[in-house]
Amino acid sequence: MNLPHSSTPSPVLRLLEQIHRDCSGMNDGQVATYIPELGKANPAWFGICIVTQSGSVYEVGDTRQEFTIQSISKPFVYGLALEDNSRIEVLKKVGVEPTGDVFNSISLEPNTGRPRNPMINAGAIATAGMIAGRSPQARLKRVLETFSLFAGRELALDETVYRSESDTGHRNRAIGHMLRNFNILTSDPMAVTELYFQQCSISVHCRDLAVMAATLANRGINPLTGKQALRGEYVESVLSVMETCGMYDYAGEWIYNVGMPAKSGVSGGVIAVLPGQLGIGVFSPLLDAHGNSVRGVKVCQELSRLLDLHLLNRPGVGKLIVRQKFNGADFNSSRVRTPVENRTLRETGRRIQVWQLQGNLMFSTTEVAIRDIVENMADAEFLLLDFKRVLTLNECACRLFCQLLLETSTLGKHLYFIQVQPLPLLRRYMRIKLGAQFEKTFHVFADIDRALEWCEDRLLETSLPLPAKAEAVTLENFPLLADLSVAERDALLPLLTSRLYQTGDVIINAGDKAGELFLLRTGRASVLLKPASGETTRLATFSAGMTFGEMAMIDGAPRSAMIVADSEVECNLLTLEDFQRLDESHPGLKIKLLRNMCLDLCSKLRKANRELSVLG
Repeated sequence: MNLPHSSTPSPVLRLLEQIHRDCSGMNDGQVATYIPELGKANPAWFGICIVTQSGSVYEVGDTRQEFTIQSISKPFVYGLALEDNSRIEVLKKVGVEPTGDVFNSISLEPNTGRPRNPMINAGAIATAGMIAGRSPQARLKRVLETFSLFAGRELALDETVYRSESDTGHRNRAIGHMLRNFNILTSDPMAVTELYFQQCSISVHCRDLAVMAATLANRGINPLTGKQALRGEYVESVLSVMETCGMYDYAGEWIYNVGMPAKSGVSGGVIAVLPGQLGIGVFSPLLDAHGNSVRGVKVCQELSRLLDLHLLNRPGVGKLIVRQKFNGADFNSSRVRTPVENRTLRETGRRIQVWQLQGNLMFSTTEVAIRDIVENMADAEFLLLDFKRVLTLNECACRLFCQLLLETSTLGKHLYFIQVQPLPLLRRYMRIKLGAQFEKTFHVFADIDRALEWCEDRLLETSLPLPAKAEAVTLENFPLLADLSVAERDALLPLLTSRLYQTGDVIINAGDKAGELFLLRTGRASVLLKPASGETTRLATFSAGMTFGEMAMIDGAPRSAMIVADSEVECNLLTLEDFQRLDESHPGLKIKLLRNMCLDLCSKLRKANRELSVLG
């Protein structure tokens, strides 16, 4: 949802508008003037923008007013240096320790000359010296391309601000020479310093900052374009130095009051990142004594407080990772069972336990789910884990599930994984760790309905005697024909016709005129719903001794679903016309048939109500 300045009312947008109104009256602070071009900024400029990991954009105020990125460039160039050189090489030349000093302090380690962190000017100049490229122009081109990937649009250099920075950047040049003296810089320090001036002079607006921050929140993938701006393994390093060093000598208060990785710039920009959720961009040129935007700091404090964004006060997401749990006594597959089978499943179904998981599976959330499984599996034989609503899982989650699989196997229990097709990492991990035991141990089902049916069949096999071979069910054993006298059965028999179907044959088509009731003598048939778009859903499966199509006897409406033969099927059919003629020839027989239909419908409704109560 990309919301412009004044779009359809949204709670988030309205909150931003309120914060914007509340903070617009804050006129403390001064516009930066040590770089002459920055001093030309209008103190009234003020914009706020939030971009979520899913790509929603909320913005109010002057969010399209261009300004130069200044020190907010530092974490993004640091990420590029990590990609070009690796963590080990970058750490040799730039540390990660906060200094508590102002942004332009010359804070170097006494013996090595290594800058304390990449967020102060000395560290940023050292970082700029590690950008790969055969020429200064090539290195600048790479910086611009990287920033453009982060912002989701092509960015450009503000030549006027760059010249102003270069003309007044004597202190930074001195830092460059000092770094060259310690061999932190190994090339011409003047060229590196000019690149630093140029990276700070790239033109952006407030919305760009929010998108760039959201890209960091999304592990380096721009949520609007889907393009990778920074490899995911380096995002945590960038966010770490932003958290501890991004706000200079205000870093401690920032972590205490706001609690998100952040970076500010003397042009009035501020970015803040809530990993996995959102990025914030604020622009207001009035600066406090620390060089941070007065309104920018206040906005981030309010957003953190009102939206509960503090990184160290996250809600217990693990409590909601188990969406639903139930057992096979209270909830069954769509396979239609006989009364005896239903009674048996109500008695033994607790040996089937189901956990429906949801959200993102990492250590904290997976641990909650597995702890619940372990605490409640004592009496279970079949453990079903439904991943249909799981969004992501990492290697740690795979490791925990693999260990659970091995432990349950040693206890003689069966752990099955449901709908894990969208999570290929789990299958790859299991294949590697289980090796030759993979095919024998790692069992998956396409959906929870098929898994439940399979487990129910196993329970019924051990609880009920099975016939030596499948035989056609005799008419007197159909529940529909219960309590019919011999004379009534003899009257009904001539009205029934026999029909055979092969596996895969369509017995009933959705939309067909309803004209028959089917008594399933042998085989199995499934009721399928095939929407115009989407996957076919199985609504029910009938076995020998069951009837279907009985609604035609009551309302005569067109068929609402398709029924397909799962095996070779033999049915006896009673037409609607013959059923209606019973009014005159055998009214008592018709009344008994209608009563038995109603009893069957009542049984199905009770089962549906019981299962709905389980689902809440």
